[in-house]
Amino acid sequence: MKKIALLIILLSLIILGCGKKETVNSDVTEVLFWQAMGGPLGDALAELVQQFNDTHPKIHVKSVNMGNYTALSQKLMASFQTGNQPDVAQAYEAWIANMLEGEVIAPIEDFIKEDPNFGQEEMDDIYPVFIDSNTMDGKLVSFPFNKSVRVQYYNKDILFQNDMDPNKPPKTWEEFRTYCQKLTQDTDGDGKIDQYGTTVKISAWQFENLLLQAGGEIMNEDNTKPLFNSKAGVQALEFFTNILNKDKTGYLSPGYEGQKDFTAQKVAFYEDSSVSMAFMLRTGINFNMGISAIPIKETKKNIISGTNVVIFKNEEDRKKELAAWEFVKWFTDTEQTARWSELTYYMPVRKSAMKVDALKNRIASNPEIASVYDQLNYATYEPQISEWFETRKYMEEHVIEKVIRGMLTPEKALDKAAEMIEKKIAKRED
Repeated sequence: MKKIALLIILLSLIILGCGKKETVNSDVTEVLFWQAMGGPLGDALAELVQQFNDTHPKIHVKSVNMGNYTALSQKLMASFQTGNQPDVAQAYEAWIANMLEGEVIAPIEDFIKEDPNFGQEEMDDIYPVFIDSNTMDGKLVSFPFNKSVRVQYYNKDILFQNDMDPNKPPKTWEEFRTYCQKLTQDTDGDGKIDQYGTTVKISAWQFENLLLQAGGEIMNEDNTKPLFNSKAGVQALEFFTNILNKDKTGYLSPGYEGQKDFTAQKVAFYEDSSVSMAFMLRTGINFNMGISAIPIKETKKNIISGTNVVIFKNEEDRKKELAAWEFVKWFTDTEQTARWSELTYYMPVRKSAMKVDALKNRIASNPEIASVYDQLNYATYEPQISEWFETRKYMEEHVIEKVIRGMLTPEKALDKAAEMIEKKIAKRED
């Protein structure tokens, strides 16, 4: 009898517990968020998502990591076929263009029009490049999320040891080339170079920046004709080849090898994403490191990188769309976007974030880093077409690499790439 009584009590507790759980769940709107943030970036995102959930008891954001952007793209495309897409997700501009054609996303502009707490003052606070890059067909369809710029990392100790001002890194292409020539050295006298000026990772993003800085453009205004096979495009490719093949002050390094060599003090300069800083800080830096804007030529124009966020239509449950907007709006507000930038070195979405103590103190302790954030005032974005997204990989494998290795001239390689993308565009328009 005692066992039966105990069993009845346990069953009663389970039933009561289940009933309580259902009551809570029915009162909370769950937002499924698909993302691809790993390492320190994933840790930072988890912190902010938790903070949102703690301060918004009626909404729960369930953040699901898809591993990488390729997997995220594939799973998003598959979800549209079955109607099982998430409520909100990271997405590149080229993906968003396809989503618009499929009519699966709810434009951000529609939420802003209905939101009495988000007006022109908030819009004016967002850097223009982020508004422009998320506007398609004249409508704001997505919102900036994790945006980065390319930066110049440098070893202040190496500069100081060679009678150079450690707080004045090179600002132009020519200065950079001169610095690399001086800092490529046989430091132990064994007849072999053991300290290089720089190392180069084959990158379409770097080519894009060099192209714009030389006065060129990637595409024409309506993205129907490539313009990168120009004199400026040739100059951009020659920047790589001069350092690697003529001056021999740098070398090719795949993947993260260049980052590792920089932290091991084998090179004086290393160019990469602003976000690389978060990973280097995690592995440890045993020298005085500087971070500044990338060197320029004719202009300060530069390309931002990274994804935006989109909210998916949910005709059965409008509450999920509105809850997703609350999360997006909160995440990109001043305090949160400043915290995101502080933790990850992504760029803040809002200008007002630069007045938050964390970012003010960062610049005060390392003044040259102000030039990194200043790049947002001169930033633009990649063509919002899937053909360019496909062409980027071709540019790395069949243009940049083949030119560097002397397999093709810059003119020939760029013309072939231009011909390829023209055919892709013509096929779509047919």
